[in-house]
Amino acid sequence: MANPPRLIQNDPWLEPYTDVIIKRMDNTLERERQLAGKSTLQSFASGHLWFGLHRQKKSWIMREWAPHATEIFLTGTFNNWQIEEKYRFIRLEHGNWEILLDEGSLTHGDRYKLLIRWDGGEGNRIPAWCTRVVQDPETHIFDAQVWSPAQPFQWKNRLPELENFQPLIYEGHIGMATEEYKVGSYSEFREKVLPHVLRGGYNTLQLMAIQEHPYYGSFGYHVSNFFAASSRFGTPEELKELIDEAHGHGIAVIMDIVHSHAVKNENEGLGLLDGDPAQFFHGNHRREHVAWDSLCFDYGKNEVSHFLLSNVNYWLTEFRFDGFRFDGVTSMLFYDHGLERDFTSYDFYFDGGQDEDAITYLSLANKMIQEIRPGALSIAEDMSGYPGLAVPVENGGLGFNYRLAMGTPDYWIKTIKEKADEAWNVSEIFHELTSKRADEKTVGYAESHDQALVGDKTIIFRLIDKEMYWHMNRDSTNLVVDRGIALHKMIRLITAATAGNAYLNFMGNEFGHPEWIDFPREGNEWSYQYARRQWSLVENQKLRYSQLGNFDMEMIHMLARAGIYNTSCKHVKTDQGDLIIAFERKGLLFVFNFHPHNSYTGYGLAVDAGKYNTLLCSDQREFGGFGRYDSSISHRTTPERSFGLKQNLKLYLPSRTAVVLQRKDIPRVR
Repeated sequence: MANPPRLIQNDPWLEPYTDVIIKRMDNTLERERQLAGKSTLQSFASGHLWFGLHRQKKSWIMREWAPHATEIFLTGTFNNWQIEEKYRFIRLEHGNWEILLDEGSLTHGDRYKLLIRWDGGEGNRIPAWCTRVVQDPETHIFDAQVWSPAQPFQWKNRLPELENFQPLIYEGHIGMATEEYKVGSYSEFREKVLPHVLRGGYNTLQLMAIQEHPYYGSFGYHVSNFFAASSRFGTPEELKELIDEAHGHGIAVIMDIVHSHAVKNENEGLGLLDGDPAQFFHGNHRREHVAWDSLCFDYGKNEVSHFLLSNVNYWLTEFRFDGFRFDGVTSMLFYDHGLERDFTSYDFYFDGGQDEDAITYLSLANKMIQEIRPGALSIAEDMSGYPGLAVPVENGGLGFNYRLAMGTPDYWIKTIKEKADEAWNVSEIFHELTSKRADEKTVGYAESHDQALVGDKTIIFRLIDKEMYWHMNRDSTNLVVDRGIALHKMIRLITAATAGNAYLNFMGNEFGHPEWIDFPREGNEWSYQYARRQWSLVENQKLRYSQLGNFDMEMIHMLARAGIYNTSCKHVKTDQGDLIIAFERKGLLFVFNFHPHNSYTGYGLAVDAGKYNTLLCSDQREFGGFGRYDSSISHRTTPERSFGLKQNLKLYLPSRTAVVLQRKDIPRVR
């Protein structure tokens, strides 16, 4: 290769690993040729159109891949779960099985399973390719369900335009989105939460736990049925209605997709579908994930690649999702799942401990996503800092178009826990928030669902803790609450303002939702106390949650209007003595006074000449502040000899306050 891949051109420190990177690129091209031939990846990844249960004009046909099986029978409510010759599958080539039934054999709503026999055993199984799974409310047993409504869903709205898109992501969980002590539904989310997302100014909805999972408390990350939208939240049509309505408002909808592992369950999942433990997964010591109590896919198998790529295609085309957040990417990349690495050197990414099959799979998945839906979001959840993760495959990367800035929440936790307010290092804060790989897009966030889970704490809870229970009334006076509310706003604003190319928030965190997330389980006596969102708190104008909600809404709308994420941050000033951070981005000036006590009058900043108007101030009373800053005043720069080409902008900066200003040129006097 005459010139090294662009990934290496952009980062010369990768030069020693040129051969490895080029080999990975070649592996991807070769694998694509093996799988798709001269066709497209989407055409290859269309297994969901052939496998599974399908209604034809006057019959039903069902196919399953089970190479280890010796016999397969279809059983269900339609034949009282009996083993009958009429419902015997016939064996095809390549380990595939098929059954053809007349039209009257099955009815919409029937429950069914496969009885699969193999040498030395048998078991009732849910088909790998089934698109609907339901749980019996009394026996709690999961079954596949015939789903063929008389009227297919009719889409009403066009897909959002994703070109030059700057995602402001609202991360949500359908089941815990209601205030009631129960599992919420797709319809309730559409009716009650979607308007909240819309009012808040977010343009992207990220849905968790969509793929069917037997244990609700897994947060959706122990998937059993990859093609089935979780029935505990409603019907497929109700999910489509939610997505369609979001599209009608111009909101993109992406889903948390779990291809990093699978639940170990054998009756519900893929763990022992046809009697072979290695059908979908590794057959050796790599089969079980050492930390997650789950199973690891063998990405080197053609059939596994076909299954997972078809799964990506299915969610994009059948449900019109606008992309994905791929869960557990770090775990996929490394044989040790990244658990034994500190990633302090580039050697950790190229030392032979990488799962090259997984890397190839992710590269192909990302190529196909853009082939199907150009501009679709593909976000990698990776804590390793893997270089090139969000670089196009043809440039030497893995093809994601965004990566999560997973170090940022950890940094905020460490700062809040370990440092007194007056010891916060403002240069370190600015460096931490702005140091990103220049050739990769990142999604910034101060906290996600991870920081809200039981055993951890949200930012607001770390700042205020038990005082939240007694002093969140607007007429209550409490120094701990005042501090917590001020810093909560500042942390979220500076994180959003410095985010690489997108920003994410988990539902409820924007208004400081109290407490943690804990799903019903034996340890809490199956309580829904903490598996819900208390929207009444932000809607109650007597509580300070509404003030935090007001601030977040103004912040997100301001960022959306400005479209700041296609430019970088320009440092203006960091002063450790004064605890001041100031920077510019896309014509906006962001100024933060993190000092817990000191307010500054006439604080000078070297900026471009002009008139500066205030767009946002965290100290406004409607945001839970003290109203010390007059947002109506226009500030004009004045010449300052020591500032060179810049001029002096003098501002009043109250303690623990953030201000955002916009510059307008002053007409020259002729």
